[in-house]
Amino acid sequence: MSSGEPRRTNPAYQICATGMTDIGCVRKRNEDAFLADMKNGLFIVSDGLGGHPSGDVASRMIVDLLPQILARRLRLSSVTNRENCGLMRKMVAESLSEMSLSICRLGRNSPANIGMGATVVVAWIIGQYAHVAHMGDSRAYVLRGGRFRKLTRDHSLVSLLLQHGEITMSEGVNHPARGRLTRFVGMEAEVVPDTQSLKLQVGDRILLCTDGLWGVLPGARMKFILIQSKRPGGACRNLVEAGKMAGGSDNLTAIVIDAVEGMPS
Repeated sequence: MSSGEPRRTNPAYQICATGMTDIGCVRKRNEDAFLADMKNGLFIVSDGLGGHPSGDVASRMIVDLLPQILARRLRLSSVTNRENCGLMRKMVAESLSEMSLSICRLGRNSPANIGMGATVVVAWIIGQYAHVAHMGDSRAYVLRGGRFRKLTRDHSLVSLLLQHGEITMSEGVNHPARGRLTRFVGMEAEVVPDTQSLKLQVGDRILLCTDGLWGVLPGARMKFILIQSKRPGGACRNLVEAGKMAGGSDNLTAIVIDAVEGMPS
């Protein structure tokens, strides 16, 4: 588990966050990775592709190298107004695309790593906004005023079938194509992440997580745990433990980010 001291981002609120990953109850190794960088307001969750070589290498590369790529692009850019959401989203998207190309090249040039890849979901908090980007089926949610809402749309075959009305939600749960992704970091085709900006409010709670968590816990259950857990650390622990009690068939990773008023004790 990783957590940090509150960071003031705006006179109206501060950020507190904790991340946690667990191998689960079935897998022999943990291919998930996360970063909770309070200093720079950067939060990343990544899940190495199951059944592919070096999934754990790919996810670790993302959380280690993406912050460096983003920092370099920010340093070299001419951006003077960091409240410009469009420019910030563009910077995150371009950084993820560069990261994807690096992993793809490593896969091509190293026989042991052919086909390596990972999902990713990022929340980059600057000023009043959380800039969210993702590729694959790692998700971002927000709990605001008692309403729990999924911010991301899975880049998966099942998600496409659902969008086009070809299968129902209940059919999607155990569909043979479950887990087959249409976009991920490291894929051969040129990848474009989905991005969005969320203007934060005091009391917001953001959840980033891998499919090992949301795949075994219904949305209503995650919402209940997030509401009942007072602090991000407790929320992470309770989510992961609930996921393991529900079977824990995959690695489980979560980051919980709170926008809080004043200095928390």
